[in-house]
Amino acid sequence: MKLHDLKPAPGSTKRRMRVGRGIAAGKGKTAGRGTKGQKSRSGAKIPGWFEGGQTPIHVRVPKLRGFKRRGRIEYQVVNIGRISEYATAGRFGGEAGAEPLTVNAEVLSAAGLVSHADRPVKVLGSGDLEVKVFVAADAFTASAKSKIEDAGGYVQVLAPEPQAEAPAEENPDAPAEEASEAKPEEATADAPEAAEAKADEASGAAEATDEAEAAAEPSDDEQTAE
Repeated sequence: MKLHDLKPAPGSTKRRMRVGRGIAAGKGKTAGRGTKGQKSRSGAKIPGWFEGGQTPIHVRVPKLRGFKRRGRIEYQVVNIGRISEYATAGRFGGEAGAEPLTVNAEVLSAAGLVSHADRPVKVLGSGDLEVKVFVAADAFTASAKSKIEDAGGYVQVLAPEPQAEAPAEENPDAPAEEASEAKPEEATADAPEAAEAKADEASGAAEATDEAEAAAEPSDDEQTAE
């Protein structure tokens, strides 16, 4: 065999299709590109993300911008200046005097400063306070707390409501476990007696075997007589 005898294995190679060489060749005229359109032109390049002009998927999908922390508390906020205005105008159901006015979520809701009386309230420090007030709320800013106390009032931070703990479920398997634990103790207490009984049985069996062997052996007188 020589170099000019070497050739690929049958079926391993295939001649390329020559296009645009006349109708008779089978791939002439449109050369397999079809009739008209962007892909039939020379130099046509369409990116893989192109969707024909409609809004592509990477634009249609909403993007994640930030997050909301689990367990967050959404407060209803009230500024100290608004509390002072309502207290001066007598909209809290009492006149400002020597005794401090009591302000809580129910009073603020009745006056229209917050929307819900059963949701947490936070007092902010914007504005000035000119009357004595006793404010009970779920949270205070440092400036709000200092302004209330400087005006002769008091603040009370409401503690969150404790969650009711579920009653402990009784375990029906507990007595069975205690009984199973007690059994080994009883077994250990009776172990020495059982061992002694077994030892007595073994010694009795050994004595019986010795007697049987002694009875089976002939005596000296019988051997002499024979």
